[in-house]
Amino acid sequence: MKDFTGKVAFITGGASGAGFGQAQIFSEAGMKVVIADVRQDHIDEAAAYFQEKGAPVHIIKLDVTDRAAFAAAADETERIFGAPPELLIMTAGVNAFGPVEASTYDDFDWVIGVNFGGVINGLITFVPRMIKAGKGGYIAATVSYGAFGAAPVVAPYSASKAAVLNLMESYFLALKPYGIGVSALCPANIKSHIYDAVLKTRPNNLKDTGYNVSEETQEFLSYAHQFGIEPRVLAEWLKKGIENEQFLILPYEHGARMIELDLRRFIDYASPEGMKRLDERMKQPPTKEQLALSLEKEGYEMKPDAAPPMPDVGFGKARADLDWVAPDRRA
Repeated sequence: MKDFTGKVAFITGGASGAGFGQAQIFSEAGMKVVIADVRQDHIDEAAAYFQEKGAPVHIIKLDVTDRAAFAAAADETERIFGAPPELLIMTAGVNAFGPVEASTYDDFDWVIGVNFGGVINGLITFVPRMIKAGKGGYIAATVSYGAFGAAPVVAPYSASKAAVLNLMESYFLALKPYGIGVSALCPANIKSHIYDAVLKTRPNNLKDTGYNVSEETQEFLSYAHQFGIEPRVLAEWLKKGIENEQFLILPYEHGARMIELDLRRFIDYASPEGMKRLDERMKQPPTKEQLALSLEKEGYEMKPDAAPPMPDVGFGKARADLDWVAPDRRA
């Protein structure tokens, strides 16, 4: 897709963070934009911004785990703009930090329900409508760099994002005959409000967590996210990737090299000799290249020894009462 003028975009999580950056960039490219978001305060802020711009933007309050609401949002989009979206971007996401062995059913159900279930709901809702419209189009998901690696302190998140990446690749292959392109946007740290979700939008029926979560841990996350990629910059990477019909969009100068280094572990996993190589490599300090790529990925434009210190607030640890979790992993 190279011409965006006059076309309809539908963006989940579009009222803040990465999604809001996408709404701005694609609106400025001449699109009619539907923003779907769950937080009323963010909705109000986005509405005021686009009203001032005089842009054709329609906002819908949507919980992406609610399939009936998704269908109603699709109907509303067609009623307002006369057609289903030609660009569908699924960006809504949540995260939670804690040792995987401390995870509860609710931790998995919430994170996977939003991150993976929300994408499934978007695809099932809109793909048939887009195909029937016969205009081709494009679908993108804001996945995560976390899809490429195991992360024992964000296991539900990484698992959900790996699932989204795999699913998007299947749609990438399946939708070619219909003239519908597919991309997976895989940023690491983003300057966003994703950290707010644990305390502000996690449903009451899914709040049984094994993780240590407090105002202090979330304040640390807000500090860390200040160093992330700017949402508008991320959206520009996405737009360029869509124009180039590129499936995997890594918003970093050395993105391909990052993946190459991260995924070589699978070659090592596949043989006894490889497991020995992996064990030896893990004992070695990171190389200058690895350190530089890590800093680029996390957005720290500073020397490694100047990276922000982690406050001692029990961030990423289990609840103190979980007696099966190792003491050093508990708050």
